[in-house]
Amino acid sequence: MEDTVAARKNARPKLKDVARIAGVGTATVDRVLNERGNVSEEVRKKVIEAAREIGLRRQLPPSYKRLIRINLILARPELPLLQRMADEFLKATNALDHRVSLHLTTLPDETPKTIGAALRATQCDAVVVYAQDNPIIHDAIEALDARGIPVITIISDLPGSKRLAYAGTDHHAAGRTAGFFFARMIPKSGTVVILCNHLGFKSHVQRITGFREYLEVHAPDISISHVVEGLDDRVRARARLEAAFRDIPDTLGIYNVGAANLAVRAAIETNILLKPPLFVGHELTEYTTRMLRDGLMTLTLDQSPRLQAQFSLDVLLDHFGYESITIPRPYVSNVPIVLYGPENIPADH
Repeated sequence: MEDTVAARKNARPKLKDVARIAGVGTATVDRVLNERGNVSEEVRKKVIEAAREIGLRRQLPPSYKRLIRINLILARPELPLLQRMADEFLKATNALDHRVSLHLTTLPDETPKTIGAALRATQCDAVVVYAQDNPIIHDAIEALDARGIPVITIISDLPGSKRLAYAGTDHHAAGRTAGFFFARMIPKSGTVVILCNHLGFKSHVQRITGFREYLEVHAPDISISHVVEGLDDRVRARARLEAAFRDIPDTLGIYNVGAANLAVRAAIETNILLKPPLFVGHELTEYTTRMLRDGLMTLTLDQSPRLQAQFSLDVLLDHFGYESITIPRPYVSNVPIVLYGPENIPADH
């Protein structure tokens, strides 16, 4: 059997060989390879794949690309990071071949039940999603995998799921980076407060873990007094931060691993704390830009939404056989963490 396959590949391919493998007539093969039209996408795909199988790749029409409908699923699109992510995906998709289209699904909440239902309901060829690390989400991704629909996770990974790839930064390294600056920018001893959305998001857990690990080794006299779960809700996060400040008014620093930076600003401006704290957060948005320029925020760690969008699309194009894109497998995200302070804010912010 192996000798037969080898002999077939070594022989000069003919249209009738392609037709036999694809299960169509030679006239159909001729129409596909010479781009004469009047052929369905399904038949076109069979012919191209058959031609590739017998080594006719160089003679294939260079314009052949399958249709790819990508479903970007984002809960709470009003959050600045998710607004940026949607914009970057739209710009990156518009720059691609017209056969690649983006379908944006926005959801009112980020509960696993809501996102899981959106995943299962998709009618697109691929999905990109930001979701919690939860069994409901894992089950939904497994259901899509069974349907042949690849899933890319962005912002926060879902290790152990059947996702095709993760597009995002190393959040554990981001947390350690924040810890590095806290260890060097506040006195030798004192307390800090951490604010997060909630611990269902892998990215937030990884940031907190990295931050805690760094301080334990390199600044053991700096302790974490509170881990506040604010659900990225401005009112709730502010109230819980103010309660933490009243509990320990000599708190020296705040590390916000989530999105509620305006809540941090409001809590700081109540002047409950005895002196202005070191404030490190995430993402370069119009709000963090203003806080950096005002001197209220010290640093922000940005996770490069543009590069996440580009890597996601590159992976999907490679997965679906677009010959202009080649990415080594297994797919490993190399999206960098970018540090911004008041002196290096880009001119367009």
